[in-house]
Amino acid sequence: MQGQTSERILKAKLQRGLRNSPTDAEYRLWQRLRGRQLDDCKFRRQHPFGNYILDFVCLERRVVVELDGSQHSNSINYDLQRTHAIEDVGFVVLRFWNNQLHDNIDGVLEVILQALRANTAPSPPNPPLEGEG
Repeated sequence: MQGQTSERILKAKLQRGLRNSPTDAEYRLWQRLRGRQLDDCKFRRQHPFGNYILDFVCLERRVVVELDGSQHSNSINYDLQRTHAIEDVGFVVLRFWNNQLHDNIDGVLEVILQALRANTAPSPPNPPLEGEG
């Protein structure tokens, strides 16, 4: 997975569809992450990476934020496998339930900020990116 995006994802342009129809929780969080609002960090949304499309990622600090709705209660093993695969290539993965975001967005942002500040060491250059985030 070392940063190589799956041909299946690139050809189908799956991330574009996801960007164009965000969930309410994704939209709310994006409004607080976009434009370097959090610790001057650039976030991308619905970013293709390996065999996955990441909900939100700060490539510079290697922090991934995943939002889980009720559909994820049936995919716990898949989510765990996905988290481990992303962590294995050096990212920190933060997972939040949608209701956490709705009930306490400031608390969620504080956890994300702590992870960003913990990962301030420069990382190697990233491979060329497909699309905008």
